[in-house]
Amino acid sequence: MAGQGIERREVLRIMSMAAAAAAFPGFHTWAFACGQAGAANAEITSASYRPLFFSPAEYALVDQLIDLIIPNDGTPGARDAGVAEFIDFMVASDPTIQYAFRTGLTWLNAHSERASGKKFLELTPDGQTDLLKPLAYKDKFRAGEEDGRVFFQLVREYTVMGFYTSAVGYRALDNPALKFYADSPECPHQDDPEHRHLPPPRV
Repeated sequence: MAGQGIERREVLRIMSMAAAAAAFPGFHTWAFACGQAGAANAEITSASYRPLFFSPAEYALVDQLIDLIIPNDGTPGARDAGVAEFIDFMVASDPTIQYAFRTGLTWLNAHSERASGKKFLELTPDGQTDLLKPLAYKDKFRAGEEDGRVFFQLVREYTVMGFYTSAVGYRALDNPALKFYADSPECPHQDDPEHRHLPPPRV
């Protein structure tokens, strides 16, 4: 259920906040992707994560949502990366999104109870997915669920950012910046050292 469409300005804002989050000693699982330089400090983690903003029930709901958005499908998912910790830290650090997250979680539980008589976490995984599909996919949108769509988009954006700014998610991209070399690797284009075969830069 991972989505698209985060504005560049928002990406830069969240990346800068993620970098600031790297210094927080309370994370148990989440670790900033670009924290290799401080690897010694990265090994010191909390024995467990204590939410800064969400109540235990809210945190459990966030943790389930991020797992549905980026599940472990044979490779690590959002839960493996500790994305719920990241989101809790980000929300605690940014009062402008606290109301949206808290009311969104309340809306989701009320919506679930209206539809099934059960709170969201009481549904089966398939039931949870079915409830989220009209919020996640444009071709399944339903009237009267606008608030839920806005909230789900917010959770999805922070899940994607939390995952791909984490060491686990960054590794999933196979980013060459994560690799360490005894010697700097040579350019693979030995027959074209001036790189004339490459397309011109976009203006």
